[in-house]
Amino acid sequence: MTYTYYIADVFTKQIFSGAQIAVFPYAEGLSTKEMTLIARELNLTETVFIFRHEPVNQKSRIMRIFSPLGEINFAGHPVIAAAFVLASCGDISLTDPIQTVFFEQNADIVEVNISNENGVPVFVQFSREVSAVVDRFAPTDDELASFLGVQASEIDRKKYTARLVSCGFPYLVVPVWNYDSVRNARFNYSTWSQSAAPQTAAQEILLFSPKTPFQDSDFNVRLLGPNIGIHADPPVGSAMPAFASYLCSFEQLRHGTYTFNVDRGDENSRRSLLKLEMDHKGTDKLTLRVGGEAVMFAQGSINLP
Repeated sequence: MTYTYYIADVFTKQIFSGAQIAVFPYAEGLSTKEMTLIARELNLTETVFIFRHEPVNQKSRIMRIFSPLGEINFAGHPVIAAAFVLASCGDISLTDPIQTVFFEQNADIVEVNISNENGVPVFVQFSREVSAVVDRFAPTDDELASFLGVQASEIDRKKYTARLVSCGFPYLVVPVWNYDSVRNARFNYSTWSQSAAPQTAAQEILLFSPKTPFQDSDFNVRLLGPNIGIHADPPVGSAMPAFASYLCSFEQLRHGTYTFNVDRGDENSRRSLLKLEMDHKGTDKLTLRVGGEAVMFAQGSINLP
C-alpha cells in the first residue's frame, strides 16, 4: 500500500518556522502499530492520521495523533495542520468564506473553522470549552530561580505570580519580567528534584513574559521540564488552555472577551505565533479559540508491504 503524506509548518506563514507536523489525509488501512512506527520513523513532533466515517461525512473526520513516543489524546498543532492540509489538497471543499469541519480526537470532538480567500486556506481556528483547576501553591522564588537558571529578581510577583494550572494536564506557570529571561532559561534537574516543585505533580513548566520584541505578539512563552531537552523549545499549543485559564485567574482580567497573540521561540528557532480568543465569564467553563496560519513544506509517500 502507498500512503501520501504532507508536512506543514504550523502557526507561521513562512517555511522553516513554526512546528513541523506530518499529515496523512487518507490513512484507512493503517493499524495502530503501523502508525506508531511511521511517527517514530518521521521523528517529527506530531504525525496526524485522518480517517473517514462510513458513510462519508464531509463535515467530520476521525483524527489520531502520534508523537515518536506514542499516541496522544489531544494536541492543538495537529488540528491546524490537518485542516490546512485537507483544505489545500481539496479533500475539504472551501465553498464558503469560512468552512466548518469537526475532528474527532481521542479526547474530544473539536470544531474547526477554515477561513479562505479564493479557495485558498489562509487561517484556521478551533474552539474548545475547558475546565481548569488552579492551585496557588508554588515553590519559592529562590527555588524557581534555581531550577530555571534565572535570578529570583527576574520572576514577576506584582502583576502575576507562579501558579499550578491543569486542564487535564498540570503545568507550573511561571511569569518573568523580560523576554530575555524566557529565552536564556536553562532547566536544572538536580535543583528541581530537591525543590518543592515535584510536589505540584507538574512535569512541565510554562515560562512566560508579557514583554516581547515582536510587535505582533503580547506574550512570549516556553516549555521546560525534566522530560524536555535543555536546549529544546517544544510546541506550546497543548498548553494554551492552561495558559488562558491562568490569565483568567487574576482579578485584573475582568469578565469579557479577550484576544491575545502568543509567540514561541525566536527568529532563529522556528518562531510560532498563536492567536488566542477567550470568553471570560467567571464560570467553571472557559470558551477558548486558538487560531493560526500554516504553510505547506513537503509532500511525500511511503510504501508498506
